[in-house]
Amino acid sequence: MHGPALSGWLAVVLCAVTGVYCLLRMRACAGEERRAAGGEALMGLGMASMALPAAALTPPEWSWAVYAAVFGGAALHGLAAVRHGGHHLHHFVGSLAMVYMAVSMAAPGAGAHAGHTAGTTGGVPVLTGGLLLYYMAYVLHAGTRLVPVAIPATAGGPGPGRGPGPDRAARPELTLACRLSMALAMLAMLVTL
Repeated sequence: MHGPALSGWLAVVLCAVTGVYCLLRMRACAGEERRAAGGEALMGLGMASMALPAAALTPPEWSWAVYAAVFGGAALHGLAAVRHGGHHLHHFVGSLAMVYMAVSMAAPGAGAHAGHTAGTTGGVPVLTGGLLLYYMAYVLHAGTRLVPVAIPATAGGPGPGRGPGPDRAARPELTLACRLSMALAMLAMLVTL
């Protein structure tokens, strides 16, 4: 999980900022959107702590069990919420991926920094490959949804329904950008596994 220092710090900053934004978003919404923002905040902050470079902090051996327990609980919560549809299936897969990475790093012989040693693998290659494929597809799908669509010019300027832009509190493109950022960080973490 711990790659070179610069890329590790970039992942930490990206995931931490995303996690904090999701916490703020959680305060500004209610219901299903609030639960989704809470799950994304947990994922972002958890990924930020897992991505800390080894030079900055060598995690104690028991920390991997804590990660596995926290994200195992999040996976169970996500599994229960999958029946509601929406983004819960992605949260479920993300939580399982975090459990998988934590268990892989805690495995005997993997050590706390198995990704540093050439020839050692911290996980099951088929499972890692499947998760990599899932996150690559997710990144491509989310990325295409962020591409701006040309909106035809309307005659008469702003009017009812044609105001200056979307409400600042409702920024679905920023939420999607955060999800895309976390998926990219997950890809980077899985590659180093």
